[in-house]
Amino acid sequence: MPIAPVQLEPFARHHIGGMLDWFPTAEALAQWGGTGLRFPLDAMQLEAMLASTLGEAPERWMFAGTVGGSLAGHAQIALDWENGVGRLARVAVNPTFRGQGLADPFLRQVVTRFFADARFERLELNVYTFNTAAIRTYLKLGFVEEGVRRSSAKVGDVRWDTALYGMLRSDLPATALIQNGKPT
Repeated sequence: MPIAPVQLEPFARHHIGGMLDWFPTAEALAQWGGTGLRFPLDAMQLEAMLASTLGEAPERWMFAGTVGGSLAGHAQIALDWENGVGRLARVAVNPTFRGQGLADPFLRQVVTRFFADARFERLELNVYTFNTAAIRTYLKLGFVEEGVRRSSAKVGDVRWDTALYGMLRSDLPATALIQNGKPT
């Protein structure tokens, strides 16, 4: 269990500096953010992501998980408004908080927040198949494996396989979208 409960809040500019040292290698950055990011992660890349959260129909939502006021987790959901689909992406736990059971409660809040918007029916994610800790968490949350794209990413001289997982609104228990006795 985390030292204190994790609080979900929108990721904001003041969180950026707290993330810049989370990915010590190009491989770690690619595992988190895909092959399109430049190593090392810098504020400009996070600022560009943050800019895509603006407007009536933003390209993505970004979340911060905080524990005792410290940035402990980060997640994003890319939004397909036309089809009512989101893609959970760029999930990371601050290295100083790893091993404390933070990922599950943090991501439960992210999933609940996503499905609280009735316009969305499906949440999916891609995860590299070697990331067994993340896969265990996603399965525990109720995601279902839907397939594997073999040799889908090239990182350095190595090829990585990517698994696709999905969750439908109907997969959630009825209590998942209820907070304080009221539907969200």
